[in-house]
Amino acid sequence: MHNARRTALVVGASRTLGLGLAAELLRRDWDVIGTVRGSRRTGLHDLAEASGGRLTVESLEMTEPQQVSALRDRLARRTLDLLFVNAAITRGDIPIGEVPTDMFTEVMITNALGPMRVVESLDPLVAPTGTIGVMSSAQGSVSLNTEGGQDLYRASKSALNQLMRCYAARHAEDTRTLLLMDPGWVRTELGGPDADLSVEESVPGVAETIERQQGKPGLHFLDHKGQVVPW
Repeated sequence: MHNARRTALVVGASRTLGLGLAAELLRRDWDVIGTVRGSRRTGLHDLAEASGGRLTVESLEMTEPQQVSALRDRLARRTLDLLFVNAAITRGDIPIGEVPTDMFTEVMITNALGPMRVVESLDPLVAPTGTIGVMSSAQGSVSLNTEGGQDLYRASKSALNQLMRCYAARHAEDTRTLLLMDPGWVRTELGGPDADLSVEESVPGVAETIERQQGKPGLHFLDHKGQVVPW
């Protein structure tokens, strides 16, 4: 019998927000494919074992184009209702003039180029009524930046937002929903211990926003409450 449940691919699901999103989608009766880096056991593996076969784990180093292509080939017979890329690193709060070139390159590749390569490579797997989303941040908003700080991280998220706009413009007739998701300021390794939200407080809103936006084509920059984030 055909499985009518929706299928999501969550790239970067080994911990914190990605792991939380995978778990929340399972709770909402999705089938989930989650990716982890390397072969190390993660919380996603534990979640998969408890999922009754509804969660499968794939290995992906997103910054390696050959691995992205290999994942696309492995999933070639699957149809995705959601492709969601969750990936970001920060290397500290350093004024941009003091950022070493290799650090700049690493953060830009991981936070902007890598996610867009995944989107471009795997978009043929996404259903015409499906959703393609990436985890962005209000720190990627140019207009909201009145305090400065986190120069490189902000720049990488602004670059991700801009590249998604380029993608949306190239696919102007596409019927799929495109999402830039701001999860809020969350207590993760990246957000730090003083952040406003726990993963458990952020993720249900992220999932709810994803579900509510289905069937609304075009690019939307939204937070975990479903509210528009200014560019």
